[in-house]
Amino acid sequence: MKIVDANIVLRYLLNDTDDLSERASELLENNIVLVPNEVIAEIVYVLEKVYKIDNYKISNTLNELFDYRNIQVIDKEVLKVSLELYGMQKLDFVDTLLYAYSKVHKHEVYTFDKKLYKLLQSGM
Repeated sequence: MKIVDANIVLRYLLNDTDDLSERASELLENNIVLVPNEVIAEIVYVLEKVYKIDNYKISNTLNELFDYRNIQVIDKEVLKVSLELYGMQKLDFVDTLLYAYSKVHKHEVYTFDKKLYKLLQSGM
C-alpha cells in the first residue's frame, strides 16, 4: 500500500508548482494510494488557514477526490459525514471527525470543547 502525505495531495489540488504538481498527478492518478485521516486533517488545515479557502469548497473538493476509485481512506462513511458537516458549519475539521465517529459508529466522545459538546448533544 502506498500512503501519500499532505504535500502530494495539496500540489495535486492546487496545481501551483509545475514540476511537483505534475509528479503528484502521476502518483495520484496512476496508483492505489491511502490518505490517512491525519493527512486529511493537515490538508484541510492548510487549505483553510494558509490558502483561505472556505469550508464548503474544501468539503466539496475533498469529497470529489475521495470518490476516485484508486484513492482510499480509513473509513469513508465517517469521512463523508465529517466533510458534509464541515462544509455546512464553521467547525474545526477534527471536531467534525469526532462527531462523525459518534454518529456513524456510536462511539462516545468526551470533550471539554463547548461547541463540540453542544453538537454531540444535538445529534444533528
